[in-house]
Amino acid sequence: MRILLIEDDASLTELLMYGLEEEGFSVDTCQDGYDGLLMALKDAHDIILLDRMLPGMPGEEILKRMRRDGVDTPVIFITALGEPAEKINGLDLGADDYLAKPFDMGELLARIRSVMRRTLAQESHFLLQLGDISFSEKESKLIHKGQVSILPRREGELFAYFLRNPGQVLTRLQIIGNVWGPDTEIEDGNLDNYIYLLRKRLKSLQAGLEIVTVHRQGYCLMEKGDVVC
Repeated sequence: MRILLIEDDASLTELLMYGLEEEGFSVDTCQDGYDGLLMALKDAHDIILLDRMLPGMPGEEILKRMRRDGVDTPVIFITALGEPAEKINGLDLGADDYLAKPFDMGELLARIRSVMRRTLAQESHFLLQLGDISFSEKESKLIHKGQVSILPRREGELFAYFLRNPGQVLTRLQIIGNVWGPDTEIEDGNLDNYIYLLRKRLKSLQAGLEIVTVHRQGYCLMEKGDVVC
C-alpha cells in the first residue's frame, strides 16, 4: 500500500515515515502545500495523510482541489487544530478521518486500517474478481491479500478484459480489438510487452493467477493448477 504524507514538520515526517515503513507501507513525503497538491493530483496513492497548516498552500485547499478534480483518494487530516469545530469543518471538506496532534502511532495505524476497510467495502460493488485477485476498474487498482498495485491505464484495460473472460483462450485479434479498438494498428510486440508486464506484476504479488500462452491460439487467464479448456 502506498501512502502520501504531506507534512512540513521534518522531525515528525521522519518519525511517521519510519513507523509506516516498519509496517510494510511504501511512503512518499512532501513538506510544501503546492508540491503536495501536484503529487495528490497524480492519483497514485492509496491514502493521503495531510497536515492542515502547510507552507505554500493550506491542507484545506489541497483537499478542495483534489475533490473538485475528481481525485477521491482517502484523506486523513493530521493537525494541531483539534477543536470539535475544526474536526467538523475538516470532515465536511471531504476528509475521511481527522487525527489531532499529538497522536500515538498505533492510533494512526488503526485509523488507516479503518479508512481502507471502508474504502474497499465501497469498491467491492465495482470490483472484478478471480481467485485471490480483485481489480477496481475505476482506479485501475490490483488488490491481492491487502497488497495494492496501481496499473497504468492500458495495462489495466488489458487485465480487465482477461478478468471478464476467465479460462477462455483469447486470440491476439480479439484482445487487440477489444482493448485497443478494431481500427487500431499496433505492432505484435506491443501486446507481448503488456502481457509480460502483467505476468511480472502477478508474480511479484505472488498471486494465484497466471496468463498462459496457448500455442498458435492466444492467451488465457486462469487460476494456477487449472487446465486450459
